[in-house]
Amino acid sequence: MKFGFIGLGNMGAPMAANLAKAGHDVTGFDTAGVEVEGVTVASSAAEAARGAQVVITMLPNGKILRAVAAEVIPAMEAGAVLLDCSTVDVDSARDVAAQAQEAGLSALDAPVSGGVGGASAGTLTFMVGGDEAGFKTARDLFDIMGQKAVHCGPAGNGQSAKICNNMILGATMIVTCEAFALADKLGLDRQAMFDVVSTSSGSSWSMNTYCPAPGIGPKSPADNDYTPGFAAELMLKDLTLAQQAAETADADTPLGRAARELYAQFVENEGGTGRDFSAMLPRFEKRGRS
Repeated sequence: MKFGFIGLGNMGAPMAANLAKAGHDVTGFDTAGVEVEGVTVASSAAEAARGAQVVITMLPNGKILRAVAAEVIPAMEAGAVLLDCSTVDVDSARDVAAQAQEAGLSALDAPVSGGVGGASAGTLTFMVGGDEAGFKTARDLFDIMGQKAVHCGPAGNGQSAKICNNMILGATMIVTCEAFALADKLGLDRQAMFDVVSTSSGSSWSMNTYCPAPGIGPKSPADNDYTPGFAAELMLKDLTLAQQAAETADADTPLGRAARELYAQFVENEGGTGRDFSAMLPRFEKRGRS
C-alpha cells in the first residue's frame, strides 16, 4: 500500500518506520525536515498525501490538525482514508471527519496509548472512532504499528476513549504517589507497600506496571531519574482536553479536575516540565500537609 505520513516527531517517526519496514511505500512530511529510514521525504503535507491510499497524521493539537486537514483533504483521492493518530479535542476530530467525508474520504480518529517505546516496538493500542469501512481498511496497519485496535464508534469516539482513559491514569498516578509519600512518613517500607497493594484492592496500572518509586516493581521511568516515558506536560494536555470535554458535555468530574489542577501546578510552577508524569512522587515527598 501507499501511505502518506504527516508529523514525524517522537511518535510519528517510529510508526512510519515500522510501516516502511513492513514493505509499504511511505512518503512523509514534517515541518522540522525530519528524515526517517525507508520513508521518502515530501516537500509539503499535500505532496505526501497525493496518491496515498491512507494518510496518517500525528500532530500536536487540534488547531494544527485542522490546518493540515485543510491542506491534505483536497489532495487525496476519493475512497482514501484519513487516519489521525494525534490526541486532540473531540470537536476538532469530528469537524475534520465531517470535512473528509464531504470529500468522499473515510476518516478515523485513532489516538494511541503506549508512548515512544510502544511506537518503536510496534505495540501501541489504538482507540478508533469513525466509519466501519475505514476501520476495516486500516486494520492491517494497526497490526503493524500496534498490538491492539478497538473500534469505539463514530467519529470523535477514539478521542473520547483516550481522554477518559488518561483522566483515570492521571488521577490514579497522583494517589499512588500520595500513598507512597504517606507510607514513608508512617515508617512503612516501600517494598512491603508495593507487595501488599499490587496484589490487593489498591492495585492499578500506575502501581503494578509503572510504579513511581525507584527500585520497586518492574523497571519504570522512576528508575531513570524520571526521564519521561510519558512527560508531565503531556499528561497536563490530556487532562485539559478531558476537562474541556466535560465542560461541553456538562459532566461532573471533580477528581479529573483536581488532577488537572495538580499537574498544572507541577508543570507550570514546580519544575515538572520535561519530567515523567510519575515524578509526582518526589514532589509529594517534599511536602507536608497544607
